[in-house]
Amino acid sequence: MATLALALYGVYLVLAFGLRTLIQLRRTGSTGFHGLGGRPGSAEWIAGVGFTVALLVGVAAPVLALLDVVEPIAALDTTAAHVAGLVLAVGGIGLTFYAQVAMGASWRIGVDHEERTQLVTTGPFALVRNPIFAAMLPTALGLTLLVPSWVALAGLAGLVVALELPVRVVEEPYLLRAHGPTYATYAARVGRFLPGIGRLRRAG
Repeated sequence: MATLALALYGVYLVLAFGLRTLIQLRRTGSTGFHGLGGRPGSAEWIAGVGFTVALLVGVAAPVLALLDVVEPIAALDTTAAHVAGLVLAVGGIGLTFYAQVAMGASWRIGVDHEERTQLVTTGPFALVRNPIFAAMLPTALGLTLLVPSWVALAGLAGLVVALELPVRVVEEPYLLRAHGPTYATYAARVGRFLPGIGRLRRAG
């Protein structure tokens, strides 16, 4: 299972970061990658570092399992859990890439506060405001179930925090400034990661 999990991580990174970046570069002339933002120690900077660390810990889990450095958690190391993990991981990878493509030219990694892109509210964005991040969570859960160790669980927990923080502290305030009432209306109607859950209350 560790070998399969590592292979899926490779596919995930190639699609979600490599291929999507190449598509963006060919369409717009820009990679769409802004990297870590904010001054060191700020919430924005911590969110970026946390996201990177969570991904690295997630990749480390199957590597450490292959090297017999960590033991699987027996209660989760079952055939049923592995099958569920495979379904979640493959489905999540596909949904992540689909949501990235649906974002079109507005796709970015990181936030440039001086940049203004089109607000995408159609396709998967009509169901949730952050379908890319929403799809990353079942992907990470699935990969964790394939190699259920304390390292994998730590990576999963770290990813949840690393996705929540930038959305709440960085992206939503930026989008409210950039798109004003248009985003406020959209956010009041559409959930953050799940349909109907995490909608923003409109001022007034």
